[in-house]
Amino acid sequence: MSQTYIIIDDDKESVLKTQAIAERFRNLSFVASANNYDDGVNLILEHQPRLVFLEIDPTDKKSNLSLALINELYRYLRVVPKIIITTSKKDLAYDALQYEVIDYLLKPLNINDFRKAILKFDRAIQSDLPYSEEKNPVATFEVLDETLTEAIETAENDVEVKVIQSAESQSATTTNPVVVQPQQSLVICVKSYGDYRYIDSEDVLYFEADNNSTDIHLNNGEMITAFKTLKHFETVLPPTQFLRIHNSYIINVNQVSRIHTGNTVCYIKNSTTKLPFSKSYKENVDLIISRIASGNYLEI
Repeated sequence: MSQTYIIIDDDKESVLKTQAIAERFRNLSFVASANNYDDGVNLILEHQPRLVFLEIDPTDKKSNLSLALINELYRYLRVVPKIIITTSKKDLAYDALQYEVIDYLLKPLNINDFRKAILKFDRAIQSDLPYSEEKNPVATFEVLDETLTEAIETAENDVEVKVIQSAESQSATTTNPVVVQPQQSLVICVKSYGDYRYIDSEDVLYFEADNNSTDIHLNNGEMITAFKTLKHFETVLPPTQFLRIHNSYIINVNQVSRIHTGNTVCYIKNSTTKLPFSKSYKENVDLIISRIASGNYLEI
C-alpha cells in the first residue's frame, strides 16, 4: 500500500533533494510540494497525505513556514498527517518535538537518518490501525539499494506480487475476488474558445516555450500550441512525470532515452531529438538519472 507524502519547503533545491531520497523508498508516493504556509495548508487539506516533510526555518521569511502550520491542520482535520521536520537548524528541535512530530532531520539530509525516520513513520501508522489490521501490516518500506540494482524487480512484477499476496491474505476471511484498478494516466486538456483538446500525458515528449505560449510536442510528430507560459506548466504538471531542464523546455521523464552530461543534452526516445539542459536545472537532470536507476535497471 502506497503512503502519500507532500513536501513543504521554500527552497526548490531542498525539495528536489528530499524527493530524490524519498523516491528510493518503494511505498512512498509523492503528491505535490508547496513553498509557503497558505499553499502548504491548502495542499494538505486537498490531498490529505499520510506524511508531510516540513521546513520550519525558511530562507524566505515571507513564506511564513513554521510549526504553526501543524496547529492550523488540527482546526480542519480529524486525522492530521504525520510530520517529519527537515531543516538546517538544531535549536528548533525541542519545540518541534512538543508538536509530536515523527522526527527532526537536519539538512543536508542523510539517507541513514532518513531511513530511520521512515521506519518511525511506518511504526506510527501501524499503531493507528485497529488491532486486527496491525497483526498483518499492509505497508513496509523498502529502500532501493544502489548496489543491488540488478536484482530490482520491475514495477509490473511488483504489482503482480502484491495482488497475489492480497488475494491469499483475504482468502481465509472472504471469497470475494480482489479487483485491482490500473492507475489512469493524466489527461491534459488544452481549451481554446470552446475547443477541448485532450492529450494523454504519456504521449507528450516535451513542452517548449514560445514567448507567452507553449508548444506541446507529441510522440506522433504533432505539435499543439497552448496559450500558457512554460512557467504555468511547470507549476501544474506532476513533477513525478515532468521536469524542467532548461528555460525553454520541460521534458517527460518517461520519454528520455539518453543523457549526456558532458554535452548537457537529453535525448528523446525513438527520435533524433535532443534537448539542451542548463546548469540552473542540473538538479532536475540528476533527479531524472536517479529515477531511471531506481527502476528495472542494469548499468554496464
